[in-house]
Amino acid sequence: MKTHRIELQKFKSASNSSTRGTVSFRLDCLIVPHKPKDEDSEPASVLEMSEADARVLLILLKKQLADFDARKPKSRF
Repeated sequence: MKTHRIELQKFKSASNSSTRGTVSFRLDCLIVPHKPKDEDSEPASVLEMSEADARVLLILLKKQLADFDARKPKSRF
């Protein structure tokens, strides 16, 4: 498996698909190959972002999840 370091530069937009149940983000990022520092650790890609970008991500996720919830039928009980 190839591993990468993904450095988030900027969020551009977020959208969701109720038919597929997915959330998509458009963003600018820098992607470079990444080798684990410790040979014993499991290989994994790393997503890095600033605190400000992490807060933006949280807000965008909450908005997209609220959109999903708004489309669900209300319980009649």
